[in-house]
Amino acid sequence: MDLAAITRAASREAGGVPPALLGDYLPAVADAAASGRRLTAAELAGYGRAGERAAEGGVALRGLVDLFLSATWRVWRELPGDGHRAETVRAAGLAVLRAADDAVAAAAAGFERAHLADARRQEGERREFFEDLLSGRAGAADLIARGEALGLRLAGPHQVVLAGPGLPSSLGGPATMALASAVAEAAGPAPSLVATRGGHLVAIVGAAGGGEADRVARALVRARDRLGGGRPGAQPWQVAVGRPYQGPAGVVHSYEEAIEALDVAQRLGLPEPVVTAADLLVYQVLLRDRVAITDLVRSLLGPLDSARGGAGPLLATLAAYYSRGGVATVAARDLHLSVRAVTYRLARVKQLTGCDPGQPAGALNLQVAVIGARLLGWPATPLDG
Repeated sequence: MDLAAITRAASREAGGVPPALLGDYLPAVADAAASGRRLTAAELAGYGRAGERAAEGGVALRGLVDLFLSATWRVWRELPGDGHRAETVRAAGLAVLRAADDAVAAAAAGFERAHLADARRQEGERREFFEDLLSGRAGAADLIARGEALGLRLAGPHQVVLAGPGLPSSLGGPATMALASAVAEAAGPAPSLVATRGGHLVAIVGAAGGGEADRVARALVRARDRLGGGRPGAQPWQVAVGRPYQGPAGVVHSYEEAIEALDVAQRLGLPEPVVTAADLLVYQVLLRDRVAITDLVRSLLGPLDSARGGAGPLLATLAAYYSRGGVATVAARDLHLSVRAVTYRLARVKQLTGCDPGQPAGALNLQVAVIGARLLGWPATPLDG
């Protein structure tokens, strides 16, 4: 029996899969047919290593299986007939098929091990890249080179789209994998890269055309609705979009903007599923000068604490009043109060603060102070200092 010729023929039939992947499989099969033995643990381990080499060499699993099975039936066809009874032939055939089954299973298992190890390596590299990029631990040239290996050309403009909180903590979860797929589809043909960080899903999206991040944000909201908004019992998560910037440092800037925008949206209780850093810049400016906004809230709104029921009801009335353009009747409907109750509260604010909520000068001061109070969480959270 010309085992070398059988090996070459099986390789051709499998589409050119390297014949060396068979190793000592054919001699082992021929011996099993003659003796009826099973393949040894050492032989199966060798076929497992062949599967790993196939995966590392880019051989498709189907091609690897085809190689082994093609070699198997060719060996079976060439086995010598010795005139024994049909039962002996059947036993030899059974031994051959059992050997094929064991060997193919071992080779496929090795292939899958290598595939899983490669996937874990790539995931580790991606997470390390994310951490180095967003924390600023690596140089720009190194980040650009590593980004290109992952499909991002960081020299160009990119935006960060942030979703959270309440997301799975690892990309290995099916829910987060579904979100990653939604990002890739919405961003295309622009590149994107997704990971989780600090309980948020972070998507870096190429901004060549200008609308990629908006499409990704909408796709994440749709995915959020399908997935139930996050963990059971968690608040529904929102999506925040940073502005586009160039280079690795620009990605960090966009990420920080998205983080701040999401924080502001949650402090203010904004109901919108998508918030953008560009639309919330005025609130972020207030938070950056925390000393000044704290002083404004304390000096202007502090006297409201002396009202019966505390400052909370009066602050809620002011917020509803200004959100409705200073129309007391509409604010009353929002608060489920009578118009008389709303006007009484506004008069009480004027009495305690000295600012008239209905006059432009007083309204500006009060509105900024109310926004500051919501950002600082006052009066539920005591003011610093």
